[in-house]
Order: sequence, then structure tokens, then C-alpha cells
Amino acid sequence: MFKSDGPNRNTTDSDFDTIRNALYQHAVVIIKGQTGLSPRAQYELTQRFDPAAGANYGHGKTLDAKRSVLHPDLKTIPRQPQVQVIGNGFIESYEGLENVKLVHPHHRTFHKTRISDEDDLDFTRFYRWHIDAALYGLAPPRVTSLLAVHVPEGRTQTVRYDDGTGDELDVPLGTTAFVSGYTMYERLSSEEQDFVRTSKVEYAPHPYIWMSGARSRSDGLGMASEGKELPESELPPIEQDKVQVLPMCWRNPVTGKLAVQIHPSAVRRIHLKDGSVIDDLAEVRRIVHDIQRPAIAPRFVYPHDWVEGDLVLFNNQGVLHSVVGAFREDEVRLFRQCNIAASEMPLEPEAGEA
Repeated sequence: MFKSDGPNRNTTDSDFDTIRNALYQHAVVIIKGQTGLSPRAQYELTQRFDPAAGANYGHGKTLDAKRSVLHPDLKTIPRQPQVQVIGNGFIESYEGLENVKLVHPHHRTFHKTRISDEDDLDFTRFYRWHIDAALYGLAPPRVTSLLAVHVPEGRTQTVRYDDGTGDELDVPLGTTAFVSGYTMYERLSSEEQDFVRTSKVEYAPHPYIWMSGARSRSDGLGMASEGKELPESELPPIEQDKVQVLPMCWRNPVTGKLAVQIHPSAVRRIHLKDGSVIDDLAEVRRIVHDIQRPAIAPRFVYPHDWVEGDLVLFNNQGVLHSVVGAFREDEVRLFRQCNIAASEMPLEPEAGEA
């Protein structure tokens, strides 16, 4: 994590290089006091990390599909479609959006089990650990920017993992939680590191529609295997050349370090170095969970304590993150999110890398 004073539209190349290097060294950069940053300026700063990228929002049009698990969470700013509004509560007017009701994602809509109603405001869960990526057609964005426009003050909550470990983590209300894919890789045994360096993950086509009938594990790290995913016959038309098979490890363009970067909820198959494929979905999920779970232990999680005007930039090709928290209806939270589909796929491990 790296903290800085803010950029603006007059940010010099030298200033930007400092921010870029900090992002790839520390994964998460926090820039304070950015209440005046316009949606256009947020988009321009985000795109500066990938000048060759087009103007596609990182998820493309998947959020327009009513069955997508992303659909309820995001509202697009009309004049800047790469920037989304997220949060909680009723917003009368904001950046061309009128009379909008924002709904903060709550684990009870996505998890197989849930915290009781009487405990709900004191305890919470990681909603869904993920990478910001369509994982179908479009390349995963390099960087996501999040701007806190309005933040409710006061209370904290306790994240419960509810997975039999007893793990808990005290967090600020409405935090965004981050974990490092580099730490995830470094904590593996040498045999496990060889496995993730040489294996690839195949993602389901239209993954956010495919998973819509399934439910998540209680730690937010992947789905329970109950056969509730939609069959391909019920998905939108599938273009096979858009189905993504990506390395388990992505290489940092500045440091060269490897990060385990797997979206655990969207995985469908594992391709091994000998050419064989693990096709059993429950086994695929078990393997991925075993790889990732140690690195979401409480001591490895950074839960950001949001203040209005905070602009957080994070290396979307080096960290996983999760929405967290349960709000009362009168607790208004307003954020802006921007990411752009990358100009190319993430860097793979180099041949013979150990």
C-alpha cells in the first residue's frame, strides 16, 4: 500500500511515473483529497496506465444482461460509460443519473449460507473475492480506480469466515478488502509454485450469467458445487474464440514478480502442463481454493478505511479484492469505479522461471 497526495489533469509524466511505479511496487495506491475529480478525469487517469487500450469498460456489456450477477450492483454514468456508480441508498441526482436506488451487495444474495438477521449489522462477510474482468472476450483491465464520493461514518463490523477455522477480522463499515496475489504465490510450496506457474485456468463462457444460479462459499472465495450453474444451452450464444484460458500466474511488468491471479467464482477447467485437462468442476474449485485460501487469512487482508475524497488505484492484475459490509437502508454510500479492458492479455511466467 502506498499513500500520496493527488493527481490532477495537469499531472506531469514524471508525477505519473511515480504513481505507476508505486502501484506496481505496492499493488494499492491511495491518493487523498480527490473530491473534485470529474468522471472524465478519473477515466483519463485510469486509461493512462494502458494508453493503447480502447474505450471498453472492463466488463464490456455483460452487466447489461439481466441474469448477470453484476447487474444489480452497477449504474453507468451516461456521459462517461467506463465509469460506474456503486454504493447504497437513494441518490436523487448525480452526474446525469436521476432518482437512483443503489444497493450494496449483501452476502445473503450470493452465499449458500447467511449470517442471522439479528447479527447482520454487527457481523458481515467477504462478498466475493474477484478480479475486475469480463473473462470472456475482453482482456482483464490493468488498473481499477475507486473514488469515495460519500461515505457513512461510524461503526465497524466483524468479518466472519464461517468456514470452520474461527477466522474473523474487524473492519470499517463498507470497507473494500484487498489481498496480494504475490503473497499468494510466495506462500506456496515449491511444488505448488511449479503447479501454478505451469497450469492454466479456463473460465466459463459468459461467466457472470453462468454462475447466476450457484451460491458462494462462506469465505467469498469461490462457489459451492451443487450443480446449479446454467448449462451452455441456457447461456447467450457462445463464441469459442472468446472463451478465455489464462495462466494461473501473471507477471508484474515492473518487478517481474509472479502473482496468483485466478477469479475463483468463474473457473471451469484447469489445463495442466502435460496437456491434460481437469474437467470435474468440484475438483477444479477445490484445487483453486486450496491455492488461494491461505492468503486471505486475516493477517494478509488490507481493509481500506474509506474517507470522502479517497481515490484508490489498484493493480487489478496483481490483487484480488472484495466488497464487504451490511448497511442500513438510511446509510448512504456513493462511489465511482473505473476500469478499462486492457490492450493485451496479462504477462505470463517466463519459460523456465522458478
